[in-house]
This record gives sequence, C-alpha cells and structure tokens, in this order.
Amino acid sequence: MSDKYLLGIDIGSSSVKLALLEIATGTPAATAFSPSSEMPMISLRQGFAEQDPELWWKELGNAMRLLRSRHAFNGEDIAAIGISYQMHGLVCIDKEGRPLRNAIIWCDSRAVDIGARAFKALEEEYCLRNFLNTPGNFTASKLRWVRENEPDIYQKIYKAMLPGDYIAMKLTGDPATTTPGLSEGILWNFSRNALATELLDHYEIDPSLICPVVETFGGQGLLTTEAAGALGLKAGIPVAYRAGDQPNNAYSLNVLQPGEFAATAGTSGVVYGITDKAAYDAASRVNSFVHVNHSVNEPRYGVLLCINGTGILYSWLKNNFFNHLSYEEINAKAAAAPAGCEGLLFYPFGNGAERVLENKDPGAMLKGLQFNRHGQGHIARAAKEGIVFSMCYGINVMESMGMKAKTVRAGYANMFLSPVFAEAFANTTGAVLELFDTDGAVGAARAAGVGAGIYKEHKDGFAGMKKIKTIEPAAESSGIYGEIYEKWKKGIDYC
Repeated sequence: MSDKYLLGIDIGSSSVKLALLEIATGTPAATAFSPSSEMPMISLRQGFAEQDPELWWKELGNAMRLLRSRHAFNGEDIAAIGISYQMHGLVCIDKEGRPLRNAIIWCDSRAVDIGARAFKALEEEYCLRNFLNTPGNFTASKLRWVRENEPDIYQKIYKAMLPGDYIAMKLTGDPATTTPGLSEGILWNFSRNALATELLDHYEIDPSLICPVVETFGGQGLLTTEAAGALGLKAGIPVAYRAGDQPNNAYSLNVLQPGEFAATAGTSGVVYGITDKAAYDAASRVNSFVHVNHSVNEPRYGVLLCINGTGILYSWLKNNFFNHLSYEEINAKAAAAPAGCEGLLFYPFGNGAERVLENKDPGAMLKGLQFNRHGQGHIARAAKEGIVFSMCYGINVMESMGMKAKTVRAGYANMFLSPVFAEAFANTTGAVLELFDTDGAVGAARAAGVGAGIYKEHKDGFAGMKKIKTIEPAAESSGIYGEIYEKWKKGIDYC
C-alpha cells in the first residue's frame, strides 16, 4: 500500500530532525536526527555566527538513513513533505543554486547597527506601522551587510533565501519563499500586504533577488529525481508546507487562534502568542510576524519573544563545569537546591544581541555567588531560573501589547523535560503549562498533510497528539518565584 506516511523535516542550528507520521493514526512511526553531536557554528569574529548550508543537506541525508534503519518504509510510502527551519538566516545562491558563502544564521548579530540606522532613517513610526518591527538584525539587514562588506559576492547573488527556502529548493529545484518567511526577514509591508520595497530601496537591494512567493500550505514543488535519489525517496512527492521553526512549533502544538500561546526552550527560548491584531512593541523587544494560517479575511499574527541564551547556556555549563555529567544528573543536582538558590541569580544573555534587551549584547552574568555556600546544584538551578525569568520578562512586554498568556503549550522536550524548569515557568509566569508529545519535525509532517489535502482541516491532523502533563501555578510557589523574579529584574540594569 502506498502513501502511508507524511515526512517532516526540521532544519535546526544544532541538528536536522526528521519525523515519519502515520497518516491513518496521526502518530509518529519513527523519528531521527543527525548529527548526534551539535552541528558546528562558525564564528570568525565576535557576534558572527555562520553555518555551511551544504552541511544541512548532508545531515538531512544522514538523518534519512538513520530514520530508515529505525522503521522500514519505501520511497513510495511518503505522501507529502513538510519543512520547518531556523528563522532569520540568510543564504545567498548563484544561478546554479550553489551557496556563495556560508549562511548567516539567526544568532549572528553583525547587522544590528545597519538595522538601527535604517530604523532611524525611515523613521521609527513608519517602520513600526508598516513592518511591525525595526529592521533590526533580521534577514534584510544581513543582506545589506553582504552588500556593504562583500560586494563581489553580492554582485553574484541570484536569490537571497531563508534556510528553509534553500532546503525546499534542494528538494524541488525551484527557489521560492512564503509570506510568513518574508515577514520574518522584515521584507513584508503589513499595511500594503506586499513586499517591503521601501526597505529594499533604502538598502539598495534589487527586488529581483527576492524569491517568488508560494503558499505556506499547498503545492510548493515536487521532489526532483536528483533529490529523490539522494534521500532514497520517490520522485514527484509534493513539498506541501514550510515555516520558520517558531511559527511551526506553534503549529505543532495546535496554536492557531488569538489568545493561544506556545513555548520552546531548546538552543534559544521562545514564547510565541497569536493575535488577530497587527500589533507591535514600540521598542521591538518582541517581534510580530505573519502566522502560518494568516489570511486577509482572518488575519493571524504571531508575536515572538526570543531569548538567545537558553539551552546553549545549559550545554555550556554541562561541558565546562559539570565534568560531562548527563543532563539528567545535572537536573537532579538542580532539584536538590532551593528555589532562589540562596541569593544566586543568573542572567543568560551570552549568545549574541538580545532583542528583548533592545539588541544589546551584555554577556551573561552570575550574580551573588558565595564560595562558602553555593555549589553545582545552585548554579544549575540558577541557570534554569534565569532562563525562565528572561522569558517572563518578555511575556511582560507581550502583556503590555494587550496579550495575556493564560495557558502556554510546549513540547515535552529540551528544558521542559526538567520538573524544576517547568514548575518555575508556571509559577513565575502564572500560566497553566501544558506539555505535549510533539516537536517541530512532527508538526511539519502534520502540516504537510493539510497542505497536500490529505487532512481537510487543521484539526484533522492533530488526532494522534497526546498531552503528557499539565502544570498549574501553585499560590505559595507563585509567591516565592514572584519575589525572586522581582529581585532578578532589579539586577537587569547591568544591561
């Protein structure tokens, strides 16, 4: 029997993840990721972060071989493919589709000053009204950086792409992007519902470098013979969905309607809320984008808070301070320390410019360390609490925009596997936390089923998703965490 499964691809900065979803049951048949250790980031200078786009393609092939070793299936069994990808990156290709340089990825902060100058030159009110954001350190500003600093490369660019656009092109042979993709690059004018030609003109960027637009859900191209051969699949499989990792994470949690919130705490920490209003924060500490199910008649916008230094802080501690203990062992040490860590406060801002701090890059800070009182458990717990507090700080900004996070959904993965982290999140934010058995690759597979017409409605694709646990704020614990959070906020002045 053919067409048994949907394939989800998640191109992260740490690994490439795949999910094989059974169409009939809506449950994952198998998952895989590659490499087993994190993909390297190239940082030639402070604030720079790059990756070779061909590495993503290589690891996609490796992950496919691993997936096949875990679950027997044929290329003919795949009905459609969906893609999730790391947001805000820049891939520059020539006419043959070859990358002209390494991708400038999401946590690279080289274009901060370029975006700040454009924000002032175009006038702040104009940018916020039309783009809902400062041009900031997003894809358009990164492309301008290439134009200013690498003119020889810029002259050879055929198309400027997001990471997901590049992988979709490798699969289908056709360069294309989506409206949500343009919005995440600050290449979309919300007032005109069209390409942000005003910013392109200011940056002196030829609009022809921007890829043609395809629908987020729907026919985005067919798997080529070459790609099918490389991945062991059947030529002609439709690529039926693509979205940035955070909108896709929200989709994977069935977060589609105004008032619904999603969170993730992997390499970065994100809270993503849905609204039907074209709202913005005047300081662009959180950012508004077109959500995956947006339409003119039923507008849906995703407001995104991103903390760069989240899981990367925890992995840094693991590799440098915990003698390579497992995460489970470190979590146990954290659980043995008291809430508040006896006065120890962690500020996790050590992975590039932080939007919630108005693009400042202050570096991380451990405050209140006492040599005769604090040990490994205190440091581990303070890191978790500091990440939670920084996410709550951003939620406060979202609340100032009229949004309220009453319930937050997250995948039962990464930092949310830790009871200390999950309980601190619920008790600090005051939100009910719901944890589900899903991830970005599974979400992309479900969405591909909608895009290919296999599932008639979004709700049909979520029949197999299960809730793992619900964590409700407790009055006493909320009071304790509220006091600690207020102390933490006072120390943020160092930024």
